[in-house]
Amino acid sequence: MKQRSPLVNRIAIVVGAVVLTALVSMATTLAVSRSIEGNATAINLAGTLRMGAFQLLTYSARVGEAGVSDKALVQRLDQYETRLGDVRETRAIPRSEEHPLATQYRRIVDEWHSRLRPALEGHVLGTPIDGQAYGITERYVESVDQLVSMLEQRTEARIDLLHLIQVISLAFSILIIVALFLDLKKRILRPLQKLVMIARAVGEQDFSRRADLQGSDELAQLGQAFDQMTSELALTYYELEERVRTKTEELEKSHSALQLLHSASRNLFANHDLCSGAVPMLQELESLLGIGPIHLYLHDRESSEPVKAVTTATKQRPFYCRDHHCNACLITPETFDELPGENNDGRRLLLPIRTPGMLLGTLEVWYPAEKGLSETARRLLETLSDQLATAIFLERQITEEQQITLAEERTVIARELHDSLAQSLSYLKMQVARLRRLNIEGQQQQAHEAILDELSTGLNSAYRQLRELLATFRLKLDTPDLATALRKTVEEFSERLGKPVHLEYNLPPQTLSPNEEIHTLQIVREGLANAVKHADATSISVEVLFDSPQVQVWIRDNGKGLPGGGQPVNHYGLIIMQDRARTLGGKIAVSNREVGGVEVALTFVPKSRNLIPTEASSA
Repeated sequence: MKQRSPLVNRIAIVVGAVVLTALVSMATTLAVSRSIEGNATAINLAGTLRMGAFQLLTYSARVGEAGVSDKALVQRLDQYETRLGDVRETRAIPRSEEHPLATQYRRIVDEWHSRLRPALEGHVLGTPIDGQAYGITERYVESVDQLVSMLEQRTEARIDLLHLIQVISLAFSILIIVALFLDLKKRILRPLQKLVMIARAVGEQDFSRRADLQGSDELAQLGQAFDQMTSELALTYYELEERVRTKTEELEKSHSALQLLHSASRNLFANHDLCSGAVPMLQELESLLGIGPIHLYLHDRESSEPVKAVTTATKQRPFYCRDHHCNACLITPETFDELPGENNDGRRLLLPIRTPGMLLGTLEVWYPAEKGLSETARRLLETLSDQLATAIFLERQITEEQQITLAEERTVIARELHDSLAQSLSYLKMQVARLRRLNIEGQQQQAHEAILDELSTGLNSAYRQLRELLATFRLKLDTPDLATALRKTVEEFSERLGKPVHLEYNLPPQTLSPNEEIHTLQIVREGLANAVKHADATSISVEVLFDSPQVQVWIRDNGKGLPGGGQPVNHYGLIIMQDRARTLGGKIAVSNREVGGVEVALTFVPKSRNLIPTEASSA
């Protein structure tokens, strides 16, 4: 069976108390009113008894009046006695024999029967009343008066009791009503006010209010439910606020990142330097998304390992750095240790940089393990990898087109030189040969011979230099990179020398542009040609080394060295090498070695501002 609620029980108790008070009051009032029922009649009858006693006494003293007789007296006495019995019948006299009223009534009845009636019956009609009869009547009347007084006192006492009961009932009712009001105020009105206040506060998004109602009644349970509800609403609201704030921050970051990617994409396509174009953008992206460091690796077909092309955080200057005044990616070792990485709490995301059917590189992104990487940040990084892939692919195409254009221009120049200057030099050589066949005698013969020898030497040197120029202009890097071209060149001159030429090469891939590779290769060929043809060398070595940011090239032999006067007359090979070095923005030094032989030293800083590979491996 379902239990009644505490609030209903409390109201039932209060209503029951009020009803009980009313019932008790009515019952006691009824009982008191019934207890005094007949008292007024008894008092009236008792009062007539006093008067009747004197009337009987007076009646017995009448003389000569008509109708006065003994029989009439007896009749009057019987009537009086009947009235005396009626007093008993009014129920004003208790049935208990020990009650004072009952005792007084018995005394009156006894006096009536034993004294007053016999005295009145024994009195001679028409004679004056003697003192004895009069005294008996007075005593009898005094007893009746005492009975009347006792009846009046008893009636007044019952009325006072009735008043007291009414006052007590009224006071008790008032106490119950006051207690009910206070209880309603404490248990209902105040809780309802608190609940209404909480409801209004919740409507105003204020979840800090609490009812804090104690007890087990309905309102206390409702208050506890409200408190739990507001706590859960506050938690839900704060979670929603936090999610909205997080989403807003992500959207703001995404918007800022998209703006950054938009401006960076223009810089990537406008500026051919991947490092200077990408590092500031990547660092801003790291700051926005709370990630980093970011590394960009490019894939090369001739390299077994990916080549790091861009980094946003490094303790040492990277090998590919061209500008030693730039410190964009350099950080302190202490700061580097705080970044996510392999040696601390960090996770890595690898994104491929690819075009359809071709893998160009890999974007390596480190991020804190405790924070993770949101989907928005992941999508932004995927968009970045697509932009980098497009920029690298377009730059590769531009580089290939530049190579093709350069090769075509060199071919045109070589053809023009062959069709014009080469034929003119051949014609001049034939004319010098004709002059030698002439028989010039006399004093000018020696001078003419000297002039012809000088012309012949100059024409031969010019013709040889022309052939070298034609070979240079026709030279193309059909091989994938400079390292392979140098190895083939070394093999060629090793066959011509009859002994192996030593080659040491540590240039990172994509360090030089195609034009720089052509000039470097030609300087090495010129140095090897001089060592094989003029130095009578038995050992030749070639070193092409990278000491960031410089490229250093050494060609050493153990031949007879340079003549004391330096470069031979009408020999332009060294001059052409110096011109090529100036074109590269570097310096070349040709000097005799202390141990014998010649050393050609070339140093230059590559002017190429891009690291886009000319060949990329297929995906």
